[in-house]
Amino acid sequence: MKRERSSALSPLARTIAADVAGIAKAAAMIRAGGLAAFPTETVYGLAGDATSDAAVARIFAAKARPSFNPLIAHVASLDAALEQGTFRTEALQLAKAFWPGPLTLVVPLAPGATVCSTARAGLDSVALRVPVHPVALALISAVRRPLAAPSANRSGRISPVTAAHVAADLGNSIDLILDGGQSAMGLESTVIACLEDGPRLLRPGAIARREIEAVLGHALTESAGPAALRSPGMLASHYAPRAKLRLEAKELESCEAGLDFGGVFGGRENVRDLSASRDLKEAAANLFAFLHELDALGPARIAVAPIPHEGLGEAINDRLARAAAPRGAS
Repeated sequence: MKRERSSALSPLARTIAADVAGIAKAAAMIRAGGLAAFPTETVYGLAGDATSDAAVARIFAAKARPSFNPLIAHVASLDAALEQGTFRTEALQLAKAFWPGPLTLVVPLAPGATVCSTARAGLDSVALRVPVHPVALALISAVRRPLAAPSANRSGRISPVTAAHVAADLGNSIDLILDGGQSAMGLESTVIACLEDGPRLLRPGAIARREIEAVLGHALTESAGPAALRSPGMLASHYAPRAKLRLEAKELESCEAGLDFGGVFGGRENVRDLSASRDLKEAAANLFAFLHELDALGPARIAVAPIPHEGLGEAINDRLARAAAPRGAS
């Protein structure tokens, strides 16, 4: 039996091309305290002025996001990051190896930093990232301030990888959407805390653990858990479709759509295969887009085929476990 679906999707009236004129319009809106969604290599972000408590409060309100959940500040370069955070040896190693790119570093707040307390959830640390997407970098450079930019969706829902996903979820609660096509990686950044106890994995993401450990020359320390929230994406229930998820499924039941991996469920109309060739990079890129597509079919439940846990599979399984968690878990 299908669950009831809402037929009201927000129009794309506020969506504009992510060209030079569009980026200039979005930058002016952000400098004036507005919010604009924009593409990154990972997922679409919802950008506001990270130096303004009022603008960041608008982000929390638009996303219905808990204010204790800190935001990532996006900057245009390592030099700009050094103005906001204090980078010890290993943090610098990682920044030089992976920036620009899908790595977020949580570091102690630098003296004179301008990222506001609201964006940091009152912490004495700051989460920083230098994206590689040309639209993202152009927008940050045009605003000339750090951008607080969580994923451009309501808190806890499936992350958006297209402008249409943003419009359908946030509707009229933001000012502008820059359409730069589908995000290439389709999986949020890896988050590493570089604080007093050495590099610690807070959130697996688009850069696999083994790549980071190869640069460091040693294993990462595991996260202390949600009780010590230092970054986005650490709540137990997150990335969730409207349908419930059943993980490690070997077959489909009558009420289910299927999120496949490697042809376990066979080719059916209500099945999307993350990667028929079992390529984890392809699976990561397809994850959120396929969850959006399956959820739109209105199934009571989505069955998810087993996915290996190595490499990018660690991050994929992390997102799926959070999506399957009881709603409201924290």
